Formats: sequence, C-alpha cells, structure tokens
Amino acid sequence: MAQRAIDSAALAHPPRVSYEEWLARPEDARQSEWVDGEVIEFMPPKTIHQLIVFLLGKLVGLFVEIQGLGTVFVSPYEMRLGQSAREPDLLFVATKNLGRLDANRLTGPADLAVEIVSDDSVARDRIVKFAEYEAAGVGEYWIVDARPGREAVEWFGLGADGHFAPIWPDAEGRLRSVVLPGFWLDPAWLRQDPLPDALPLLLRIAPEALRAALIDPDA
Repeated sequence: MAQRAIDSAALAHPPRVSYEEWLARPEDARQSEWVDGEVIEFMPPKTIHQLIVFLLGKLVGLFVEIQGLGTVFVSPYEMRLGQSAREPDLLFVATKNLGRLDANRLTGPADLAVEIVSDDSVARDRIVKFAEYEAAGVGEYWIVDARPGREAVEWFGLGADGHFAPIWPDAEGRLRSVVLPGFWLDPAWLRQDPLPDALPLLLRIAPEALRAALIDPDA
C-alpha cells in the first residue's frame, strides 16, 4: 500500500526538469514540450493530423517563398518563449524577425503559429497555448480541429491592445491573413477527403506570383 501511494504521488507530481535536462534528452525520446520545469508528452499524431500539417506546410511555405516574406518551419522545431519551449505544428517568421533564429531554435514569438488539435491537446491548444502565445506576442494563431464531428478552423490576430481577436471569414467564407499579406484559406479545403494538392490551391490564392515564379524563377 505504501509503495502504491508513493507511485501515485509520483504520477501526480512528476519531478521537475530543467530546460537543459530537457534539451539533453535523445531526439527520438523528446516528442514533448517543456513548460516551466514540466515536460508535456505528446500522443503519436494521427494520419489526418500529419496530412494537414503537410498540406499547410507546403501551401504556406510555397506562398512565403515566392513572395519573399520570410521562413516557414514545421514541427518539430522549437519556439522558446520565456519559461516554455513549444513546438507548434507550423510557424512562420517574417524577414524582419529572422534575427530571432539561431542554429537550434526560434527565440521569441513567431509571426504565425499553427496548432492542429489532437484528442489530448484540446485544452492545451485552445486555452493554455492561446494565452501563452498571446502574452508572448505571436502575431497570428491558427487552430485547426480535424477530429471527426468537431471540424473547425479558427484564426486569431494580435491586436494593438496585445490581445488576440478572431479573424472572421469574408463574404465568400475565406479566412484572410494579416501577417501573410495576400494569403487566404477556404476552411472547406481541410474537410475534403482526400485533401487537395497544394499547388492548385496556391494557383487560386496567388496566381500571378506563382506563374511568375514558375516562368522566371530568378525574377
């Protein structure tokens, strides 16, 4: 009984881990985030989670590349925010903020962070990270929930008052980014089965820029 009580207490109050100890964990054993001494372990992602990350990574990445706006990363890539080390599913760093990057991580807020909701991350993505990213100054936060029966795409932009405000769809149902000028997304794309290819979508979003990049890549 005493051993069981000790084991239960250990599970309820796991030992605190320093940031350096977390970094020292083997890469293949570090599917986690570090928050003020606590290690947050992840469940293995489901297929739809990875497919959406891959689609958005290509779509946003190509848009950013042909427009010369900055750099895009997909998880796992660390964003260090004060007493936390997060790994958004996708993040964008604008050209003016590339100085926040070093050989290992982004130190400071991304201009855009994207999280794909999993069964174990609902509160973490919608409440904890929402508040954390807002306080850190992340310019835009996209939350994508692709779980069956719960599908939703929500965008939030950081206002002048330092708080996130919803980015509402326009008359055509499109979400338009502020930190990625000219970029828009139709949430219905992420509900298609199978998911669409990135290039045809990009041709709809930025036809002139894409054609120019394909015809004269050195322009």
